Amino acid sequence: METITEVEQLRVSIQGYAGAFHEAAARQHFADRRVVTVPAHTFADVVEQVETGQSDLGLMAIENTLAGSLMANYDLLQTADLRITAEVYLRIRLNLMALPGTDISQLRVVHSHPVALAQCREFFKPWPRIKLIEDADTALSARQVTELQDPTRGAVASATAAELYGLDILAPGIETNKLNHTRFLVLERGRDHRQDAGDKVSLSFATSHESGSLYKVLMVLAAYQVNLTKIQSAPIIGRPFQYRFHVDFLLEGNISLEQALEAIRPLCTELRILGVYAAGEKP
Repeated sequence: METITEVEQLRVSIQGYAGAFHEAAARQHFADRRVVTVPAHTFADVVEQVETGQSDLGLMAIENTLAGSLMANYDLLQTADLRITAEVYLRIRLNLMALPGTDISQLRVVHSHPVALAQCREFFKPWPRIKLIEDADTALSARQVTELQDPTRGAVASATAAELYGLDILAPGIETNKLNHTRFLVLERGRDHRQDAGDKVSLSFATSHESGSLYKVLMVLAAYQVNLTKIQSAPIIGRPFQYRFHVDFLLEGNISLEQALEAIRPLCTELRILGVYAAGEKP
């Protein structure tokens, strides 16, 4: 059976379209491969495309330094027949763009992904006549400016999207905080992580609804010299006021992953390895 590393072309499902930040992250991570992006309108579509073999793997944003965690994506990871095999960090530079020759004073609406708009609202405060409208994707918003040929319409997207769709950048780098990075996860079919290698582990677990249950799990991990890099709680649907915890950690001690898991398993009511992979290079 031909593996992903052996094929000439790599099909990567992304949430978004040509010129999206997901595409930039995919090309950055697979710089030595011929990447063909498979567009998806939603993250659920990304999961379905990878699960059904429409693509070789998928790329999914999971957190942003300004907007925080994408909680809906944690829910998708919990139920998907996929596993995490890598992570990618990308610097996000947001640009205001419009049709060639347009002045910012002409704009009445600006479209983009809600996370992108949230990251640059300060820029638009001096322009109260401009209405910010949430769309499914940054690149799609840029493409529609070109398609509609409406000089009162603008978009917030990448410089690549502006070049791709023939738009002028009216204001570059309009994100409020310049330390703006997004972490993406590379997803592959199947849950069996045993053949995957790396120093970073993502897992989810739930504990009994008793005082100190979470503390006990974290104390055991600390005792096994596990370096916890992230913990995120999410409500468990159908179990009011009970939570599932998603954690990322680095194995830095002399123990194996299986030893760490066996140590916490008796303390958990459920436990799932979401992925084992090499820690990505942070900017």
